[in-house]
Amino acid sequence: MSLAPFDHQPRTRLIYGNGTLARVGELARDLGGTRVLVVSDPGIVKAGYVTRAVSFLIEAGLQARVFGEVRENPSTVDVDACVAAAREFKADLLIGLGGGSSMDTAKGCNFILTNGGRIHDYWGVGKATKPMLPLIAIPTTAGTGSECQSFALISDAETHVKMACGDPKAAAKVAILDAELTVSQPQRVTVCTGMDALTHALETAVTNKRSAYSSLFSREGFRLCHSGFSRVLRDPADIEARGMMLLGAAYAGIAIENSMLGAAHSCANPLTARFHVVHGEAVGVMMPHVIRFNSKLPEIAAIYESYFDGDLADRVSELLWEALMPRKISEYGVKEEHLQDLAEMAAKQWTAQFNPRAPSVADFVEMYRAAL
Repeated sequence: MSLAPFDHQPRTRLIYGNGTLARVGELARDLGGTRVLVVSDPGIVKAGYVTRAVSFLIEAGLQARVFGEVRENPSTVDVDACVAAAREFKADLLIGLGGGSSMDTAKGCNFILTNGGRIHDYWGVGKATKPMLPLIAIPTTAGTGSECQSFALISDAETHVKMACGDPKAAAKVAILDAELTVSQPQRVTVCTGMDALTHALETAVTNKRSAYSSLFSREGFRLCHSGFSRVLRDPADIEARGMMLLGAAYAGIAIENSMLGAAHSCANPLTARFHVVHGEAVGVMMPHVIRFNSKLPEIAAIYESYFDGDLADRVSELLWEALMPRKISEYGVKEEHLQDLAEMAAKQWTAQFNPRAPSVADFVEMYRAAL
């Protein structure tokens, strides 16, 4: 691999280990927080993790309030509601506790709370002109890697277009990786987020923005997620394997921050928008076919071969089978007559430009047809 130049400045302090949620109070206090808004979703609130986090904050002498209404695939409505809660409370520090949706909502709230306007104003990169509040990210799923990224992915409530809003100031100051928080998640959440993390590791490994730095995290992220995924499927209580998945997802998130994503995510978003396919399933079902498409470039094929001793596309398909996830998009209701529209949508996705082999609309049609 040619060594592309890079300029990386670590923005997020990573704290990994079982039971590390207990440190959230001292960490928030060290960041200068006095009034902390915990952003989460109803499932995480019900699991008791929010109550525990708040108790640690109070023990550290901080005031805390909870916004626990985040929905999956957060929209502008969710962000605006979170902003209203943060303004009313006069929050000076935010905590995103949950999956990628909670962390993205907290980031989206931070943009508007500190810089004004609406989230649409920050669609793109580096559009926040004022400092932002400190953010602590605490993932409860091993999936998005949002805790290690400076982007918030927010959907327009009316058009359903996903807006990637990125700024170095939006990155979490601290990410707490506590595998104990992932044990209670339902099996379906485990497999969907796990497949998302695996896809992140594989896509970042080959993008046209990859570098020697990002490749370190892509490779180790894949090793950890690949090793842990099957173990967690066999034994959901395997805390060591869950820790591997959680750390692997974070490493893949660091890789995304430095090398972006590719065609699997471009294919996945239209499936989610048109057929309501859960994101982890959507990227998973398309990944084998994207691997085969990219493998026509010898340099990319060599990278894939270095990741897995065998047919990597077939291995991803095997993992889908192990996880009882569909391996054909026809199982979601997709038919031949839908492929052209899906392909045209995929070609417009932001991540398409970073795929190592530039896909045309016709190429996307063929990838969808191979997955049909």
